[in-house]
Amino acid sequence: MRADLHIHTVYSDGAYTPAEIAARVKAAGVELCSMTDHDSLEGLGEKRAAAAAQGLRFISGWEVSSYADGAKVHVLGYGCRPNAAYSAFLARRKEGALLRAEEMIGRANAVFGLSLTLADAEKLHPKKEAPLHTMHVVGAFASRLGRKKGELYQEYFSAGKPCYSDKMRPTPFDAIDVIHQTGGIASLAHPGRIPLGFEAREKLMDALVLHGLDGIEYTHSDHTDPERAYFRAYGEKKGLYLTGGSDFHAEGMRNRVIGQPPFEPDARLLEVFARLRESE
Repeated sequence: MRADLHIHTVYSDGAYTPAEIAARVKAAGVELCSMTDHDSLEGLGEKRAAAAAQGLRFISGWEVSSYADGAKVHVLGYGCRPNAAYSAFLARRKEGALLRAEEMIGRANAVFGLSLTLADAEKLHPKKEAPLHTMHVVGAFASRLGRKKGELYQEYFSAGKPCYSDKMRPTPFDAIDVIHQTGGIASLAHPGRIPLGFEAREKLMDALVLHGLDGIEYTHSDHTDPERAYFRAYGEKKGLYLTGGSDFHAEGMRNRVIGQPPFEPDARLLEVFARLRESE
């Protein structure tokens, strides 16, 4: 069975609705998917219905945008259900997103000599029930400056750059906790993108496993063949579930394509997904 367990929609920084994503998943020959928007399970009913309309298997998902000492260490949650813990977490993420956006906008206005406001970023955020994303801020400035969003983000808004803000960012340990509190399993997203040296990354991964990390995304669009082999071996050694996905956001973006690289979940992952779906 082909699967893609890392896809974004308009509920965060993706370009397409759940229905449009489901149609693309079906066209790609993928049979099992998860729509994993940042910091939010909002739109879950819409996503599940869109997948069902295309005859797809579906597992609920989200990607918690967590950071460890300024390093991006995102965590995917599967089989989660909205509850009181989720509502409290979502409220903090929405509050933090607005505070970060205001700080980023102020810094970017100073850098570029502009006078954009929070309203300019919110115009690019159609799903107000989910947290505002950094890329909505970047998109507002990219439009005004005539720049590509990805390039502008890397040059000015990523960690350590002049317009970056880390206000109210959760840690990956916080992410694991809330994923477990919402009844799901936690998988480390794109570990090859963690901006740490080998030893520091390994130490962090070991600490996350001790904290209760359940899985690792060994297959990802940005991973090289040696990285996929390494992270798979690490996951097998630690007894983690092995997950994979494209991290698709939009056509042409960073050459990411739904269903690529190919990922086929093993029986162990399918079994835990089946148990999680029974409890939804």
